[in-house]
Amino acid sequence: MNQPDNVTPLKIANADRAIRHVFVRDLMLDAHIGAFKHEIGSAQPVRVNVDLTVAEAAHGDDLKNVVCYATVVDSIKAIVAEGHLNLVETLAERIAASCLEDLRVQVALVRVEKLAVIPEASSVGVEIERRRHRS
Repeated sequence: MNQPDNVTPLKIANADRAIRHVFVRDLMLDAHIGAFKHEIGSAQPVRVNVDLTVAEAAHGDDLKNVVCYATVVDSIKAIVAEGHLNLVETLAERIAASCLEDLRVQVALVRVEKLAVIPEASSVGVEIERRRHRS
């Protein structure tokens, strides 16, 4: 399949810059989210995708030396479980902030999609990119 000229494929991993790409694809959760009256009080399906730019380091085949995708997923689940949010933007910001708590994560790209909001659309949502602030 040919890509349009205005679309650049996502490429995060980079040997020259010692960058690893850690990702979570299509995490499906039920979330209490939405600003409209009919969205309050019940959960609705959301899809979360996360791409992390991670500074590489020697891992020695030891889980404690890497950014663990299971830990990322558990954090997202905990954020969703905290309770109702009005906006997908808020959920995306909280997920990005959580990912950036790990000092090895340099950039977090987060996409949150609501899947059952507009019948004519497969999803609606937001994608944000947040970078670690350099001190």
